[in-house]
Amino acid sequence: KLFFTDYGNTAKVERCDMDGMNRTWIVDSKIEQPTALALDLINKYVYWLDIYLESVEVVDYQGRRRQTITKGRQIRHLCGLAVFENYLYTVNSDNLSILRINRYNGTDVQALARMDNAKEIRVYHKRPQAAARSHACEADPHGMPGGCSHICLLSSSYKARTCRCRTGFILGSDGRSCK
Repeated sequence: KLFFTDYGNTAKVERCDMDGMNRTWIVDSKIEQPTALALDLINKYVYWLDIYLESVEVVDYQGRRRQTITKGRQIRHLCGLAVFENYLYTVNSDNLSILRINRYNGTDVQALARMDNAKEIRVYHKRPQAAARSHACEADPHGMPGGCSHICLLSSSYKARTCRCRTGFILGSDGRSCK
């Protein structure tokens, strides 16, 4: 799945398949300006910052079990969001500090370091998510991902895929080759 935020005409957190199909709003109320998003891949939670409402919130992948982690004026200065173990990590653009926040109750806020010009944050770890099982976009005997001549995108499950073409090409009637 692909998760993303939008605060155009209607602010929302959305989910879709990797090929863009099955687009679903998972949060569309009491949300104004979601600017950063992080996933708990193990427990299947979506965290986001709303700088207008000055809150950090969480829902499950279906948009249920919504909770506010923390609220306050300090949120408007946060950018970027990452989750690792029991904490959320973010950047305070006001004083350029990296913050660690308890992701269960918003307490234990701690400044870890200062970074010049930081706008985003990522956590790198050797086991960030479950190991991938075999999937529909694995290379075929000819080395083509999922049998697609250009781009293979996972669809509604790891067993389904959609072939797409690079700019300037169109997908052939076989649904795999680009012309």
